[in-house]
Amino acid sequence: MTMDSTTILLIEDDASLGQLLVEELEMDGYKVFRVGSVAEAQARMAQGRPDLIVSDLRLPDGDGLQVLSFQQAEYPGVPFIVITAFGTVDQAVEALKAGADDFLTKPLSTDHLRLKIKRLLVQADLNRQLAEYQARQSGDPVMGLIGGSAVMERLRAEIRQVARSQATVLISGESGTGKELVARAIHQQSDRSETTFLAINCAGIPADLMESEFFGHEAGAFTGARQARRGLFAEAHGGTLLLDEIGEMPLSLQAKLLRVLQEGCIKPVGAAHEERVDVRVLAATHVDLLAAVEQGRFREDLYYRLETLSLTVPPLRDRGEDVELLAMHFLNKVARRHERGYLRFSDVTVRILGDYPFPGNVRELSSAIERAVTFCDSDTIQPEHLPERIRKRQSSASVSVSETPPGHLSEWPTLEALQQDYVRQVMLAVQGNKRRAAQILGINRRTLYRWLESEMEQGHD
Repeated sequence: MTMDSTTILLIEDDASLGQLLVEELEMDGYKVFRVGSVAEAQARMAQGRPDLIVSDLRLPDGDGLQVLSFQQAEYPGVPFIVITAFGTVDQAVEALKAGADDFLTKPLSTDHLRLKIKRLLVQADLNRQLAEYQARQSGDPVMGLIGGSAVMERLRAEIRQVARSQATVLISGESGTGKELVARAIHQQSDRSETTFLAINCAGIPADLMESEFFGHEAGAFTGARQARRGLFAEAHGGTLLLDEIGEMPLSLQAKLLRVLQEGCIKPVGAAHEERVDVRVLAATHVDLLAAVEQGRFREDLYYRLETLSLTVPPLRDRGEDVELLAMHFLNKVARRHERGYLRFSDVTVRILGDYPFPGNVRELSSAIERAVTFCDSDTIQPEHLPERIRKRQSSASVSVSETPPGHLSEWPTLEALQQDYVRQVMLAVQGNKRRAAQILGINRRTLYRWLESEMEQGHD
């Protein structure tokens, strides 16, 4: 969604205020339609879906809650902001319970309104994208990999390609990136989708039991083996087997796995004869297997057998705006599980999540949202609900005042002085172009003029 294609329906019966808001929002590139009554608003909405609605609470023929009710019935999901000069806590609660996304009181800060509009439009767009992914998920399982970034689109295309093959696939990626999800997507896109999919974590099986787990054993094959047992390869016959963290597999078992991949046969522990199995093997690892080969910890012949087809799952820090989309996905999922109803992120929370590198990737993000929902007592996830490590990272990443901060507290500049200095630097950089300066500063020109006038009154050049 681009600003010049974004439509805002403004419902305000005060002509002067309405004209001011129209001018401010059109400066931001929005297409604004202003009406002055409930009837006009409903008529306008009947002509087409707006992208966002801003409505006064008290109108000549009713109130903004009537417009909100109409919007909820006709265009659910369209962001709705209520503004009024008669704001009370009770009215705010009533509007929010009825489905409004925000409640602002007059005298209205146009900067605040513009910021809210921008954030609500971004969130609405994320919800739309998320709904599209979820709607398509049943028809195309690869869409279960949430994300619209270029790297994720490329990964989905690669999954479709390798799913057509019967060869082994090596899935690499950092911990928490979703390698098992990729493996499941490959299975679901393949001609084995109606058969068994088994996933086993090689790091979670004791080395002395791994052969039995993989290939099974005969009764009496070793102490404690009172009866015969089928192994994972036999259970996955006709389907797909994921060997997760394959870099943890002992060298002795790697040789036997290589034979299975080459010959398609397994030999249970204690058995006299081999048996054939039809299993597609997928392997996943977060370590550099080629480096492990050079260090003698992984067989070179097995590595090249597994690496016939290879995929790399990108880390979350390389996925751009997917962080917000995934955060919304997890928020909706956790909220439903906890029966919390509608929850949202505050602007600051979204910014903090977007700035954090998430070394634990998608798994860490999911955990952070789970914690946030647990500790949130309202309908808005605030920064204090996030894990402390994420909040601390944001604090330490804040812009420093200078390379060497002043020692005594009295030597520290005021926030106003820093603001004035920054405005001066921007004005110099754009050679006095106030429109360009306002765009860079993220403010309207009226606010910039006020800042410049204030600076002149204080004797700055």
